[in-house]
Amino acid sequence: MKAIRFAAAGVAGMADLDTPKIRPGHALVRVRAAGLCHTDIDVLHGRYGEGAFPLVPGHEYAGTVEAVADDVTSVKPGDRVAVDPNIPCGQCPACAKGLTNLCAALKAYGVTENGGFAEYSLVAVDHLYGIGDLGFETAALAEPLACVLNGLGAAGVGAGGRVPGNALVFGAGPIGLLMALSLKARGVGSVAVADISEPRLAFAESLGLEPLVSGSQALAARAKGFDFVADATGVARVVEGMIGLTADGGTALVFGVCAPDARISVAPFEIFRRQIRLAGSHSLNRNIPQALDILSRDDGTMAKLVSHRLPLAEVLPFFEKSAGSPATMKVQFSSEQ
Repeated sequence: MKAIRFAAAGVAGMADLDTPKIRPGHALVRVRAAGLCHTDIDVLHGRYGEGAFPLVPGHEYAGTVEAVADDVTSVKPGDRVAVDPNIPCGQCPACAKGLTNLCAALKAYGVTENGGFAEYSLVAVDHLYGIGDLGFETAALAEPLACVLNGLGAAGVGAGGRVPGNALVFGAGPIGLLMALSLKARGVGSVAVADISEPRLAFAESLGLEPLVSGSQALAARAKGFDFVADATGVARVVEGMIGLTADGGTALVFGVCAPDARISVAPFEIFRRQIRLAGSHSLNRNIPQALDILSRDDGTMAKLVSHRLPLAEVLPFFEKSAGSPATMKVQFSSEQ
């Protein structure tokens, strides 16, 4: 089968691999759509995961069940499914508390195990969720959307928590826009997105979001003006500036992936005096079904985040940062070309 393969740190290419052999408790999935995430690039360069090379990347994917092991009854060939990539141990203290995304020995398809940038992927059946008639390219958004939902849950926003009167998301890339749209879906009346890219801000505005230029006087004039502020850039100085834009009694969410050695300076007195809630979140936590439910009810706006649907070989150049343009959003491998 054709696959994108990380042979070693920083070395990515196309490969002809054997189709995975069925193992007990597993299904062979024909991948129909797989999304590229910045985490994939970090995995390639050894900045995330265990450096488990060689590796087939890809942790955002959906497809059809091609074959199942003899002991499998929960899915059958022909089923349309999305994949939950996280593989927790189920035994550590974090898993015992239900925080499987914080598992001490967390593994994942596309990070430590072969993932979705291939014609076929072998997946444990308890990581598969039916998608009904949802389009594969939309279903492949379930994993990043589940990460967003985990973040909003950690921040206590909506779905049983508080609904902010307004919100600001830094980063008009796919994940930032997915968060902004999720905030709107949870009843937040006014959602702004800040970025330095004019094309991305124009796209955000076309989705019904308020565009703001990062570092602008217009944004500075909104100091203490947002009930909820989230970073989806992974830039430490952006995270550092969130508190100044968060309203008294508001919440700031560290959602983007900053470098492990990055540090910020925040005045504890300000967090204390203004009763700021500072939250963080990592990955998804068994909430693919909730994400699929939202995607099934969406009017197609979230699906607009997919800007490229490409054959495998044409996805490969996008593993280099310089390959995309500001107008590039979610890049997906699609076998339906």
